[in-house]
Amino acid sequence: MRPTIAIIGRPNVGKSTLFNRLVGKRLALVDDQPGVTRDRREGDAELLGVPFRIIDTAGFEDEDPASLPGRMRMQTQAAVREADVALFMVDARAGVTPLDEEVARWLRTSGKPVVLLANKAEGRAADPGIHEAMALGLGDPVPFSAEHGEGIADLFEALRPHIEREDDEADEAEAGDGPLKLAVVGRPNAGKSTLINRLIGQDRLITGPEAGITRDSIAIEWLWEDFEGNQRPVRLIDTAGMRKRAKVQEKLEKLSVADALRAVDFAEVVVLLLDATKGLEVQDLKIADKVLQEGRALVIALNKWDVAENASSLFNGVKAALGEGLAQVKGVPLLTVSAATGKGLDTLIKVAFETREAWSRRITTGQLNRWFERAIEANPPPAPGGKRIKPRYVTQAKTRPPSFILFGTRVDLLPKSYERYLVNSMRSEFDFGAVPVRLTMRPSKNPYDRE
Repeated sequence: MRPTIAIIGRPNVGKSTLFNRLVGKRLALVDDQPGVTRDRREGDAELLGVPFRIIDTAGFEDEDPASLPGRMRMQTQAAVREADVALFMVDARAGVTPLDEEVARWLRTSGKPVVLLANKAEGRAADPGIHEAMALGLGDPVPFSAEHGEGIADLFEALRPHIEREDDEADEAEAGDGPLKLAVVGRPNAGKSTLINRLIGQDRLITGPEAGITRDSIAIEWLWEDFEGNQRPVRLIDTAGMRKRAKVQEKLEKLSVADALRAVDFAEVVVLLLDATKGLEVQDLKIADKVLQEGRALVIALNKWDVAENASSLFNGVKAALGEGLAQVKGVPLLTVSAATGKGLDTLIKVAFETREAWSRRITTGQLNRWFERAIEANPPPAPGGKRIKPRYVTQAKTRPPSFILFGTRVDLLPKSYERYLVNSMRSEFDFGAVPVRLTMRPSKNPYDRE
């Protein structure tokens, strides 16, 4: 079951605006006049990658239980009883009212955890109201703007203990049970179409010694029989060869290259096919870098291995050049294949499936923060200019590629070398291999954050 948050507060403080922002849709009616919301409205929401259930409630009013406002209040109280945490919203510009104080007294007796949110906190005009909210006895208020989305990181930090689950497992669909979307890219005449023809066992694509035969990106549905005899669906995408930009003159070739780049956007795993008779060129590294920048999982295959000369030194030379030229991602799989004979192709597809699995991996919050504590203890962050940096915790925002957010005080001042240390440590700990791993720094902006 997803954790549940109930948004409560007096009328017209911005509860429905926040509800709409968190669910990502305009589900709740919003208007300047108070009392628009009457019934409880529920929706599936997400905050920085953590899913939960959100309840928008009617404005809390002190009225006879038999009246309409009184019945609305009873609905609000029922919502709080169902919730894991109450998100109590006050209007920072209007300041604390007697009704806010009444709601606070009731919440303190409800037994539910409460997060106090000072809405409409953009600008200095809200400062007095934020100070007043501290006197409600519900902890430090989180300055926020539901209208503009300011303060999301601080809201997440306040809600995190109540909404994150230790048993947060990967979404099955997200983990990649559908067809493996595999694009084959490379320079002209590297053997991309020949490789796909060999995989599917038919001359589906036109091939020949002439460079640039393929113009459109062609998608082919195929079933691969793995080493255990299971049939696994694959969508193979053949693409036009990508030459150096200076050599691309014809309009049709420009369109073909653009089409190939779009195919990369829709792929999950991209195989960069190199011609072993020509080795690694600067253009190959540019293509690989483009794939990684797009956040796609990358596998590199040396084709025409059956006719390669000085195979051992060639392989070691290409591997060393990749390590230097793709410094942002170490250890990209490098395989040797022959599209002409079929050698190594089953291994190529097996590695592509394994790479997609790593690319789709979600780490539980508990695992992530246990690693984080060890990593910080083993190598504490520096203090540039004498300013202490205090990383607090890390959370996974999404998968495909694995993307994480680091929260803390002054974490935006962390040097790139320390960011690389954290990413490389994460790769090793969670077996991400060479898939792109993204880490975003989110410093706390809460003026009441105690350092």
